[in-house]
Amino acid sequence: MDDRTSQNSIPDDCPRCRELEREVAKLREQLARLEELFEKSQRAGKRQAAPFRKNKQAAPPQKPGRKSGDEHGRHAHREIPQPDQIDERYDAPLPESCPHCGSEELLEQSVRQQYQTEIPRRPILRQFNVHLGCCQDCGKAVRGRHELQTSDAFGAASSQLGADLHAIMMICNKELGLSHGKVCKLFERLFGIKLSRSTSIRRQLKMADKLLPSYGEIGSHVRGSPWVVCDETGWRVEGENAWLHDFVTDQATLYWIDATRNSEPAKAVLGEDYSGVMVHDGWSVYDQFTLARHQQCLAHLLRRCHEMIETATASAARFPRAVQDLLQRSLGFRDRFREGTLTRRGLKIFAGRLLNELHRLVSRKKRNRANERFAKHLRKHAESLFTFLLMPEVDATNWRAEQAIRPAVVNRKVWGGNRTWDGAHVQSIVSSVLVTCGQQGLDALDFLSGNLKSRQPITIPIATR
Repeated sequence: MDDRTSQNSIPDDCPRCRELEREVAKLREQLARLEELFEKSQRAGKRQAAPFRKNKQAAPPQKPGRKSGDEHGRHAHREIPQPDQIDERYDAPLPESCPHCGSEELLEQSVRQQYQTEIPRRPILRQFNVHLGCCQDCGKAVRGRHELQTSDAFGAASSQLGADLHAIMMICNKELGLSHGKVCKLFERLFGIKLSRSTSIRRQLKMADKLLPSYGEIGSHVRGSPWVVCDETGWRVEGENAWLHDFVTDQATLYWIDATRNSEPAKAVLGEDYSGVMVHDGWSVYDQFTLARHQQCLAHLLRRCHEMIETATASAARFPRAVQDLLQRSLGFRDRFREGTLTRRGLKIFAGRLLNELHRLVSRKKRNRANERFAKHLRKHAESLFTFLLMPEVDATNWRAEQAIRPAVVNRKVWGGNRTWDGAHVQSIVSSVLVTCGQQGLDALDFLSGNLKSRQPITIPIATR
């Protein structure tokens, strides 16, 4: 019996029935509010800004150590090196007496080699004798410069730090997540080099200026890429809320820290007329790129289905189960294409069939409020669910952007973001260059060090694959 039938059957002159009807209406409103609060708490627990430890009982830890069986791969161990050059050689002769019985009658049988890799603890102190002169034709001053120098300054700034040292400081801070204070402590304990936080900060500001052309090259590549994966996460600048946006391709990654979470950062990076494919998590801001094609992250939708199935009644769970089955079948078709058992034409045929099936699933209005909200989202974005089947080079999820944003999230949790907007600008530039160097197969330490030693900025040669 539906609600209208029950209401029509209530006698008009029954005060008790009217009272019960009002109580049922209040309970329904209370249930709707509780469901909304429950959904908000679930979403808050999934955010990257949430604490590491949630109020949940931890699962029993697994047995430590490597698991047996072929599925876990071969045992990892340090390979026996074949060094091209030996810097130091030492002999380890037999002891004067047997450590077991004390006998001095020892017979040497063979000599075997063992190799050891160690780091230098003593810093290298260099002196540059810079020759000064002038041009006899124009009269301007001329000075010499060695390839290892990082600056032409004299006087109070004549004592400087080497390019490799500055590059390692930057990698420790921006990639490994050490604060400026911990970076200084690390160099003092390992090498006896005393540094200050201001030294690390000033050098990063100068380094960002040299890396700015590379940052521009990365932005140009991302803007001209046929597809890009987008994501964003919370950030902190000057103690206030901000947002870190990342835009990832298979060849480069660009970070952008902004005070807002609106469409302006994405438009500044990609341009309002971006016409490639945008892979994202369904954030409504990306819908403003009307010229672009879109691919909704299927992993987010599958997680939403799983959460709805866990909390729904048996009848209400049928809809998210059907959507879950449909999305998993689409991923199965993609896997068959990668295995070579399905052609591009077959992918397009199955994409059309899945889209028709999805339209049938979401066409009717759902009685359950959560199901109707999910169906409304699917109706709105139905055309952007199976782009990865029509264009197999496009990802079905935004995993690239989520993987790229994780180190930044760890850094934020360790030292809380940036104290100034200048620091946020440096964070965007240096992090983009470091990650892109890894994607291009470049040694980030050599690239940063080379930029410091060069009078002109060196840009990243983003190769076309």
